[in-house]
Amino acid sequence: QVQLVESGGGLVQAGESLKLSCAVSGITVSLNSIVWYRQAPGHQREWVPAIPVSSDSSYADSVKGRFTISRDNVKNTVHLQMNDLKSEDTAVYYCHLFLGGIGYWGEGVQVTVST
Repeated sequence: QVQLVESGGGLVQAGESLKLSCAVSGITVSLNSIVWYRQAPGHQREWVPAIPVSSDSSYADSVKGRFTISRDNVKNTVHLQMNDLKSEDTAVYYCHLFLGGIGYWGEGVQVTVST
């Protein structure tokens, strides 16, 4: 059975960084299919845009965001590196896989950014 398990959340100060992880089990799938969402209190769940980190990435500094996504194919894990965190980044973060018409979600991990 497919399982997505997030980890790495916590409480940080504004401006600090966190690295979330999503461990995938029960299926062999391209980790490129894993994306991140977040849901803040009183808000709808939203997709988290993140630039992929790869050896052939060529994003200009001017368009690089605070969030990057990387994939460890050996450990079957996807990471979300979040830098310069802001209070508005406070939310529960979920990793998500949509495959064969079915959406799979992890339980989510809380990220709280204090000012």
